[in-house]
Amino acid sequence: MNIQGIIFDFNGTLFEDSKLHEMAWIEYSKILRGSSFTYDEMQKYMFGRSNKEIIAYAIGRVPTDEECLKWAEEKEAYYRDLVLKNPECIHLTEGAEEFFDYVCENNIPHTIATGSEKTNVDFFIKIFNLDKWFDVNKIVYDDYTMEGKPSPEIYLRALNLLGLRPEDTLVFEDSYSGITAARNAKIGKIIAINNEPETFEHKDKVYKVIKNFNELNENFQLI
Repeated sequence: MNIQGIIFDFNGTLFEDSKLHEMAWIEYSKILRGSSFTYDEMQKYMFGRSNKEIIAYAIGRVPTDEECLKWAEEKEAYYRDLVLKNPECIHLTEGAEEFFDYVCENNIPHTIATGSEKTNVDFFIKIFNLDKWFDVNKIVYDDYTMEGKPSPEIYLRALNLLGLRPEDTLVFEDSYSGITAARNAKIGKIIAINNEPETFEHKDKVYKVIKNFNELNENFQLI
C-alpha cells in the first residue's frame, strides 16, 4: 500500500491526556446528574465520544443546543485548567515532533481529526505550536453538527479536506471508538498508540500497535 496522506487523532494519540479528561468528567458529571461517572461508564460512554453524546448519556436525554454549549464549555474550561495545573503533562507523545518534521519535509498531506471542540483546539494549537506542522484551517473538530466516533463522519470530513481516498490513507488512533470510526470510513491502514502494545485489547483491528512515534523509523518503513 502506498500511503498518500495521514490523519491523526489528537487526545490520547498525540497528547496523552486521558487521565485529565477522566478527572474533568468525574467532577463535572456530579454537576450534571449528582453522581460521578464510574470507570465502566467512562469506558463505554466517554472515550472517543463527543461532548453532546456524553452529556446526553449523563442527563438521560438529548440536550438542547443551548444546554450542550453551556455544559460543554464549562467542562472544557475545567479540563483546560487541569492541563495548566499539571505542566509536566504538557508535551506531545514521544517522537511526534520528529515525525511531523518528516511528514512536512516529504510533503505528505496530513491533518488532525479530533473529538475536541474549537476552544480546546485553539488551546492545543497555542500550547503545542501546532501551526508549525499543520494547516489549522484543515483541522477537523467537534462543531456539534456531526456524529461522534464510532461514526466515520469525522474521518470522512478530513479525507475530503485533504482530497484523499480512504484506501490510500493512514490513521493514528488510540481508542476503540476511534479505531472503529476509521474502519467505518474504510481507512486503508490504522496504527494504534498504546503504552502496552503487547496487551492492547484491539490489536486485531489495526495494522500495528506502537508505544510512541519513535517506533516509526526515518525511512517510513513501518507504515
